[in-house]
Amino acid sequence: MDQLRNRDSFVNITNDFSGGVRTLRVRAKLKLSELSEAASIPLEQLKKIERGLLELDSKTAVSLGLALGVDPSDVQSAYEMFAPKATPGEGYTTSKRGNLEFTGPRSPVSASDKRWRVLDLFCGAGGLSYGFEQTGSFVTIGGIDLLPDRIATFTANHEHALGIAGDIRETNPQVIGRAAGNIDVIVGGPPCQGFSSIRPFRALTESDQRNSLVEHYVLMLAGLNPRWFVFENVVGLVTHEGGEKLNAILTAFKEMGYSTSWRIINAASFGVPQNRERVVIVGNRVGVDFIWPSPTHYVSYRSMAGRRAELMSSIELEKTVLQPAVTVIDAIGDLPAVASGDEVTAYSSNDKLTDFQKTIRDGSTVLTWHKATKHSEKMMEIIRHSGSSIKDLPAGMVTSGFSSCYSRLDADRPSNTITVNFVHPSSNRCIHPFQDRALTPREGARIQSFPDSFEFSGSTAQVVKQIGNAVPPLLGKIIAQAISDQDPIHIPRTSGQRALSK
Repeated sequence: MDQLRNRDSFVNITNDFSGGVRTLRVRAKLKLSELSEAASIPLEQLKKIERGLLELDSKTAVSLGLALGVDPSDVQSAYEMFAPKATPGEGYTTSKRGNLEFTGPRSPVSASDKRWRVLDLFCGAGGLSYGFEQTGSFVTIGGIDLLPDRIATFTANHEHALGIAGDIRETNPQVIGRAAGNIDVIVGGPPCQGFSSIRPFRALTESDQRNSLVEHYVLMLAGLNPRWFVFENVVGLVTHEGGEKLNAILTAFKEMGYSTSWRIINAASFGVPQNRERVVIVGNRVGVDFIWPSPTHYVSYRSMAGRRAELMSSIELEKTVLQPAVTVIDAIGDLPAVASGDEVTAYSSNDKLTDFQKTIRDGSTVLTWHKATKHSEKMMEIIRHSGSSIKDLPAGMVTSGFSSCYSRLDADRPSNTITVNFVHPSSNRCIHPFQDRALTPREGARIQSFPDSFEFSGSTAQVVKQIGNAVPPLLGKIIAQAISDQDPIHIPRTSGQRALSK
């Protein structure tokens, strides 16, 4: 392929490798995804290598050297010069961050609107708060995220919401409260990378630069004092540092006067066509012992959390009384075929839509974001041979990769967890069940339960990240409905809310 370079093209390159492997890639004028394909290295693995967070072995150095057209020793030298400076950090992004820019609501919420006000922290595309709104009992009045394109998507789909693009650590509850008004519910999933330990709530101060993003979620909660909150995070939080981190977070909430309950939830158990497990903490200061909703769909899967009392999942005995899990083909089977590098903007005429497809189309007449990644010839050959795991590929076709890389989704089961790179087969299991290409952004959005009417803003690469990082709106709706039903004060509902699932 034309991205592969020979060493002669690098004769004038200096030995300044202070930027690590990324320096070599930039000089070769390759994107991350292009180098990933050329070197047959999973995208997530390559990202960690570039950031100095994953050890570079000799075999991988050879693969990178061949793809970059440099000697493997240069790759190793570049890595070793950069690695000592590496830090996990928080808020690592591939998009320009905001500087606390405020975007006003398109239509300020009326004083007569009795729905409860929701603030979405670390909102991303706003999937969690969008789900809250679909109950008819809640209205989103604000959201904050580091990246402007996330806020553009968020405000496009939340008519009454103020959007703030910037670092939450550079503002405070007083500023947010004055801008957004009274807040009844705070929702959000703060990134946990890099936070060493959460200190007791009484020791937290807004100006302390040691605060993690999780601690800023806690500070916002303390300063704005909502009736309810929802905290969402990765399953790894349960076992990290022997569970001490989760216990510290729960203790901080308790010290603020909140009654809390937490569970490990698989979104597929509630009608999302994806096995996506997350830790969810729900808390309130109104004296309610929160009762978690029961699974509505039966799904057979192996939990990342093992067997724990907090795991919410269907059991074999419920197979005949629950709805069957929504599968990949249930979710995307009505979408027209599209080839690698092509785009389709019109729906196929199809009278035999599944219930999920009928609902997820949401009245849309124009198909958006149904554009497939343009794969290289080498990747197309891999895709044509792909099966359920990397082991199905002929020996030697790829030199490295996790078991879930370069593999097809099972049409008759829920998808595996959608990641921020679901359009790149070298990163995860994301090849279409029947077509020779990775998923399109629209297919990924459906698997996350975003309706086709949902508007995404930004480049394709950033929209894919928005989709992959989101909380499925349907899961947000399930949690919101339980809160609405259990609060002792009746929450009025508006009419005409669109359902996300049947």
